[in-house]
Amino acid sequence: MKKLIIEGNHPLSGSIKISGAKNSAVALIPAALLSSGEVKIDNIPNISDIDALNEILLYLGAKVSRNNEMITIDSSKIENKAIPKEICSKLRASYYFMSALLGKYKKVEMWFPGGCSIGARPIDQTIKAFRALGAKVIEEDSKFIITADKLVGTEVYLDMPSVGATVNTILASVLAEGVTTVANAAKEPEIVNVATFLNNMGAKIKGAGTSTIKITGVEKLNGCFHEVIPDRIEAGTYVLAGALIGKNLKIEGIIPEHIESLTTKLKEMGSNIKIYDDYIEISESDLKPAKIKTLGYPGFPTDLQQPLTTLLTQCEGKSIVEETIYENRFQNVKYLCDMGAKINIIHNQKIEVEGKTDLKGCTVKATDLRAGACMVLAALKAEGKTTIEDVEHVLRGYENIVFKLKNVGAKIELIDE
Repeated sequence: MKKLIIEGNHPLSGSIKISGAKNSAVALIPAALLSSGEVKIDNIPNISDIDALNEILLYLGAKVSRNNEMITIDSSKIENKAIPKEICSKLRASYYFMSALLGKYKKVEMWFPGGCSIGARPIDQTIKAFRALGAKVIEEDSKFIITADKLVGTEVYLDMPSVGATVNTILASVLAEGVTTVANAAKEPEIVNVATFLNNMGAKIKGAGTSTIKITGVEKLNGCFHEVIPDRIEAGTYVLAGALIGKNLKIEGIIPEHIESLTTKLKEMGSNIKIYDDYIEISESDLKPAKIKTLGYPGFPTDLQQPLTTLLTQCEGKSIVEETIYENRFQNVKYLCDMGAKINIIHNQKIEVEGKTDLKGCTVKATDLRAGACMVLAALKAEGKTTIEDVEHVLRGYENIVFKLKNVGAKIELIDE
C-alpha cells in the first residue's frame, strides 16, 4: 500500500509545469482505435490511468509505444474481443472503448467501467445514445453486449450535459451513416480537444464546445499527430496550493481561460493572484469566505470542489459549498475534520465550512482522486506530519506530484509498504 508522508507549513515557491490533461488523454487514447492508420499523441501524462488504458490497447492487439510524453498507437490489426472485467474496472474511462469499438466494428463486449466511488455515475445517457444510433444493448450482470447492423445518424438529446455521454456519442457516430446532432452537449475543453483530434483524422465535427454538436459520418479515419491540452484540474489544484501556502508560486504551461471560474472566485475572496498569458503567480493571503456551486463547464468544476474545501478552512467566516454533479463527493470532509477543520454537512449535496481553523497533521485517507488532492493540500498547510493512505487514487490523476511539490519546497515522500 502506498502512502504519502507530508511535513506541513513549508512555503511553496518556484515553478510547477502543468502536464497534459488526464480527462482529455483518457478519451483520446480509446478514440485512436477509430483510425485506420497510426496516430501520435503528444503531452500524454505519466499517470496510472494511462497505464490502464494501454493495457486494454495491448489486450486488443494494438501496437503501442511510448517515448517520454509521446504515445504512438497503431490499431490497424486489433482483434475486437470481449474486454474482461478485471481490466475495465480499473478506471471510469474504459467505457470510451465501448463507443470506439462500437463505432468501428458495430459490436463490443465489455464490463461496466470502474473509477472513483463518488456516486452512482450511471452510463444511461451513453446507452440512450447508442440505441438512438441503432444499436442493440444487452446488459447481463454488469456486462454489456452491444451490436448493430449499422449505425445511422440521428438526433440525440442528453438529459444532462454529461462529458462522458457527449464524448461517447461523438465516438460512436463519426463513422455512422448520415448526420448526428447532440443536443444539450457538455462544453468542457476536453471535448473540444477530442473533436479536434478526430477532425485531424478526417472526421467532420462542428460545434464542439457549444451545447449543440453536429457530426457528419465519414467512411474511414486516417492517422494524425495531436497534442493533449494542459490539465486544467491539475492547474487549479496547484493554484489552490499557492493560495494556501504559496510565496510567488508560479503555475506555468496553462490555458488561464480554462480555470476562469476558479480564478474569478479567488479574486472575489481577496487572493493575491496574478494572471498572465500562459501562467499564474499566486501567494498566500488573508481570504474572505465564499459560496461555491459546482456546475458543468464553464461553471465551477466538480473536480476542484474538494481541493477548494481545504482553502475554505483558512478563510475568515462561513463558506458554503453545494455539489450538484455527484451525490457522494464529501468523503474528504471526515478527514479534514480529523485535522481540525470545522465542517458541517447540511445534506448530501451541501456543506458549511467555518474558518479560519488551524490544521494539524494526522493519518488520513484518499477516498478518491480529488479527495486525495484535498488531503494533500491540507497536509501542506497543516502543522506537523500527515500520512495519507490509499494514495493510488492520487497517482491516477497527478503526474509526478511528489517531484513537482518537492521542487517548490514541500517536504513530501512517497512510501510503499
